[in-house]
Amino acid sequence: MGFQKVCDLDELWEGDMDVFDVGDKEILLVHLEGGKIVATQNICPHQNFELVEGSLSGTILTCKAHLWQFDLNVCKGINPEHSVLAQYPIEIRGEEIYVDPSGDEPKYSH
Repeated sequence: MGFQKVCDLDELWEGDMDVFDVGDKEILLVHLEGGKIVATQNICPHQNFELVEGSLSGTILTCKAHLWQFDLNVCKGINPEHSVLAQYPIEIRGEEIYVDPSGDEPKYSH
């Protein structure tokens, strides 16, 4: 499928997150403090709650349902440590953000 334009940089401010349909996936884009942009799955691997409704503190995303936490620098769980999120490749072209939705698959935990 390759990279697809998702949005412009000025649509996703530093410290913000938003959900976009990219290909057949719902992808959460997060603009971390310091300028890094992360593309991950929007659904918590625990019980299918939308992560966009959670809270972001620095690089830590906390699901509002059961308080699972993820370090978005590496898309891995902090609480619990065994959890992991999909991480999709990103390209910044000028002022546009592109994501490759075929770069990973959503993860699920039990």
